Amino acid sequence: MAGILKRTQTFVEEVQVEMRRVTWPDREQLRNATVVIVIFVLILAFIIGAMDAVFSWLVRTIVDVFSG
Repeated sequence: MAGILKRTQTFVEEVQVEMRRVTWPDREQLRNATVVIVIFVLILAFIIGAMDAVFSWLVRTIVDVFSG
């Protein structure tokens, strides 16, 4: 039991040391990164939606051809 507590304490201390080393983005960097991510997600959603529409049309066309 004492070993677990010691390892936990060591882990928490190491996390605190690492968190002091982190360089956090400023507000402008965070805003810019957020804008880039939102634009990327919208473009990706459009591409996936277009692919879904094309494949749906293709499958309906194939089914219609073979069903008479």
